[in-house]
Parts: sequence; C-alpha cells; structure tokens
Amino acid sequence: MSKQIKINSSSIHLHLGCGEKYIEGFIHVDLNNYPHIDHISSINRLDFIEDNSVDSIYCSHTLEYFNREDAKDALKEWHRTLKADGLLRLAVPDFDAIVNVYLRNKDIEGKGILGPLYGKWKSDNGNYFYHKTAYNEKSLTDLLTDCGFTNISIFDPIKVFGEDFDDYSLAYIPHKDSNGILISLNLEAQKK
Repeated sequence: MSKQIKINSSSIHLHLGCGEKYIEGFIHVDLNNYPHIDHISSINRLDFIEDNSVDSIYCSHTLEYFNREDAKDALKEWHRTLKADGLLRLAVPDFDAIVNVYLRNKDIEGKGILGPLYGKWKSDNGNYFYHKTAYNEKSLTDLLTDCGFTNISIFDPIKVFGEDFDDYSLAYIPHKDSNGILISLNLEAQKK
C-alpha cells in the first residue's frame, strides 16, 4: 500500500491510466512504468492522494477494464479525491456508436468493432487485460450519478486539451475522419 502524500501545488490534475500519453501539467498514474509516470499504481486505489485535494481527473479508455462493480468502486475513489465542484473527464468506448459502425459496414472484423468492445492491453509484468463491460451515454450517466457526480455532459477533447491532442477519446471510424462515427463516449461530471 502506498503512503498518502500531499502534493504541493495550488491545483492538482490527475491523468489516470494514461499509458504512453502525456498531458502537460497533469500527474500521471499508470500500472506501467513509462518515463513520464509520476506514480505507478492501479487507478482504482489512490491511497497516495488526500481527500478533497484534486481539481480534475482525466481518464481515457480505461474504466471499461473494470467490471461494473469495480468501476463503481473506482469512481467513488476518484470522487473521494476530488475537491467540491472538481471535474472528472472520462472517455470510454461508446457501445451505441460501435453498433452504428457495425450496422453501417456489417463487418464484425472491421475497424471499430472488436477492439473497442473487447480491448487488449499488456502490462509491464506480461499480463493481458481485456475490457469487462461496455457503456452508452445513459448507462455511464447513471453510473456517474450513482457515484455522486452531477452536471454530466459530453465534452470535446480538442476544446479541452487543444488541437494537437490525440488519444482514444478522438477515435473515429474511419480513423481520424471527424466526419465519420466517433466511437468514444466523452463525458464530464462534477463532484457534488
């Protein structure tokens, strides 16, 4: 278990499950040890972060690796760390959009179907992790509400992080075609 630490900063922003992606000004937390990682940890237990100390959390395409019960526990943990009115930005594969991609192309092996639904991620220790659930806007909104979040709405990652930003929150089919189908559900919510 990590010892709780106080981070000396006027504002604290966490990038949870960031993998190889780096965002300037964020504290990066991941299981894998990339050069920019500030804390190697599972993102569902943030014992090293004090209650009510974080201004914002960003987590892109990681929550779906937890089953629904564990996802609820993770969201409650993130809620614990956020300040009052703190902001959570969350991106997950959008089940409704994935269904639309399938209905348009009728190709289960095509882009935008199996990867977003089942995922596959290899940790530094050689273990493989797969997606354990799927969400659409209603189911994720309901889960966030159950965990104490409010003011839930869709956000645009480019407006938040800038034009050069590129992660799975911008996953379109066809790839990088903003006229295609966005298969990432990008929601933001505030701590009550």
